[in-house]
Amino acid sequence: MKASDRPTLGISLRVLSGVLMAGMFISVKAVSDDIPLGQIVFFRSFFAILPLVIFLWMRNEFPSGLATKRPGAHFLRASFGALALFASFAAVARLNLAEAILIAQLSPSLMALGAVTFLSERLTKWRICGLVFGFAGVVVLVWPELSLDAPDRARLLGYAIGLSGAALSALALLMVRRLNKTESPGAIAFYFALASMIGGLMTIPFGWIWPDMTTLLFLVAAGIFGGFGHIIMTLAFRYAEASRLAPFEYVALLWPLLADLLIFRLDLSPSFLHAVPLILVGVVIAASEKCDGEGALRRDGQPT
Repeated sequence: MKASDRPTLGISLRVLSGVLMAGMFISVKAVSDDIPLGQIVFFRSFFAILPLVIFLWMRNEFPSGLATKRPGAHFLRASFGALALFASFAAVARLNLAEAILIAQLSPSLMALGAVTFLSERLTKWRICGLVFGFAGVVVLVWPELSLDAPDRARLLGYAIGLSGAALSALALLMVRRLNKTESPGAIAFYFALASMIGGLMTIPFGWIWPDMTTLLFLVAAGIFGGFGHIIMTLAFRYAEASRLAPFEYVALLWPLLADLLIFRLDLSPSFLHAVPLILVGVVIAASEKCDGEGALRRDGQPT
């Protein structure tokens, strides 16, 4: 076992990052009707810099930890991540928070499959079953809307944007896995925040507004939650394979679900209620994986 292979720690960190990311999305949802998308992305990214700097300073890596020999890889990762951030916030504005997060669960499915192709990681039969159930849950969520004679265009757009964001996020997370082999987690997060901040600034010509104090607090909270959440998520991928972490992404659905019910007072759609059990079954199956890796597959699909 590699020194960095600590799956229990990796899974725990990924679950914690889900709680923090939920705080970020709740803050974004609270202001999405009043603040332009690009402005939200800028504030989220700008105030995420503070926890990133604290993290690097505590590790004696600031500013030295920002040095890199792979600027091209950082540029690709940061670009995919920034586009995914725009897409995820746009989906949150058009859908219930829990629905937007549920759509985002395609990201770990795509990431796990991509990890087999690009990172030579393994997929066990337990992980495969977990991912299949998770993907089925997303399909169950979207299908009723597609079957309507007069579907809600805003919701369909939200689904489409959310799916695009999931694909972009999967590409970004695969880049994180590769960069983690040689780069500081803080540097990875820092350049992502910087790219997103620049992307947000580029939207100024499309119109920004001056926020009131309450709105400003939500914008700042989005950055703080997002900054710490991103650091912890990046660390999770240092201690566990991407495909092992993928099924546990679904645990993060609990927090936005509670936010929809208790904070935003939004009703849950029947399709959402049907989709959630499928995803939870996927979590249970994935968690049942034997530690000895029985049933692992190589990239060519043959038993190990």
